[in-house]
Order: sequence, then structure tokens, then C-alpha cells
Amino acid sequence: MPRLEQHCWSCSCSTRVKSENISSASWFASKVGEMMTIITSIISSAYGSLHNIRTANLIRRGLVLFTVGVFLALVLNLLQIQRNVTLFPEEVISTLFSSAWWIPPCCGTAAAVVGLLYPCIDDHLGEPHKFKREWASVMRCIAVFVGINHASAKLDFANNVQLSLTLGALSLGLWWTFDRSRSGFGLGLTIAILATLITQFLVYNGVYQYTSPDFLYIRSWLPCIFFSGGVTVGNIGRQLAMGSVEKPHND
Repeated sequence: MPRLEQHCWSCSCSTRVKSENISSASWFASKVGEMMTIITSIISSAYGSLHNIRTANLIRRGLVLFTVGVFLALVLNLLQIQRNVTLFPEEVISTLFSSAWWIPPCCGTAAAVVGLLYPCIDDHLGEPHKFKREWASVMRCIAVFVGINHASAKLDFANNVQLSLTLGALSLGLWWTFDRSRSGFGLGLTIAILATLITQFLVYNGVYQYTSPDFLYIRSWLPCIFFSGGVTVGNIGRQLAMGSVEKPHND
């Protein structure tokens, strides 16, 4: 009988230990599950917050670039009209800054697209642009671009070929001085070609016209202006993108 009682006691104790182990394992598993749920929710909220921050930065940069594009379009187009380089129908001369109403928003949209595209291409190629990355250099680039546009309207050469070659050299000098990246040169060249084709289409359909056209319906130096403008807006977009990345890091 003592052996039988001892055997029964040991069986009940082992059963109790096993049940305690099972309950402890279940409690530990439930706690681990709760921790994983909390960690997952934290990661999801952090990713959502980061996505919202990136979206807000993208919208803010786009608005700044749009404003810059509108301002440059008004100023530079006014210069071209005053020098009788471009001619608009009489009904649009009385509008803001003697410019067609659609030019500023179109230029602003183009500036926003180009300025946002430059840093995206840099990230895609894995070649971040680091040459002269400061606002002082960007402001000098804008000043040179305005000077090139002013030269296209004010300088008098013996023929348009000399003017085009001069402005082409100045545009390449602007790229070499403030950019020097393959992506910047490629995008600037692409922008010049596309913008020239669009301008040819608009002039062909009588939206406006150029005086003394020598390159189909436009002036031969216009691609140089588009190239330098693309490089300038691209530098602005890169600088804005760098500022939006560095600001959270400094905080």
C-alpha cells in the first residue's frame, strides 16, 4: 500500500507540473503574440508617418518649383515681348505683364515636373549630385540663366548662327559651372528637344509667333534657352530635395 500511494502521489505531481508547464508556455506565447502585434502596429504607424512626411515634402517642393516657374515665365516672357522677339495676338496683350494667360501656369507646371524629376533620376542612377550644393550657387545659376535669356533678346549679331553658337556655349558653360553631372546634361538635352518640338507645334497652329524665324517656325537659339532653363530648375529641385532630407536629420 505505501508503494501504491507513493506511485499515485508521483503521478499527480507529474501531471500538475506538466499542466503548469503548458500554462506557462501558453502565457509566454500569448505575451510574445501581444508584443509582436504592438511592434507591428508601431512599424506600420511609423511607415505611415514617414510616407505622409515624404508626401508633404513632395507637395511643398512642387509648390515652390511651380511658383519659381511662374515668376520666371512672367519676367522672361515680358523681356522677350519688349524686345519684339515674340508676338502675341492683340487680345492677349492687355493681360498680366502683357503675356498670354496660359504661359505662367504651363511654365510653372513644367518647372515642378523638371525640378522633382532631377533628384529622382539622381537616386535612381545611384549618383547623388554633390557639386556646389548650396543656395548661393543656385542663386548664381538663376542669375546666369536670366542673363542668357536677356542676351538672346538684346545682343545683335551679324546672323542668327553666331547668336545661336554663342548662346549654346553659354548654356554649356552654365551646365559645366553649376552641374557637371551626366544626368543633368542628359535631362537638359531631353528637355530642350521636347520643349522645342512643343513650341514648334504651338507656333505652327498660330498660338503665337517669333520674329525672323530661322529654325522652321522658331529661332535657332531657343533650344539653348530650354537647356539652360532645365539645368537651372533641376539645380533648384535638387537643393530643395537635399534640404527636405537633411532637416529631419538635424532635428
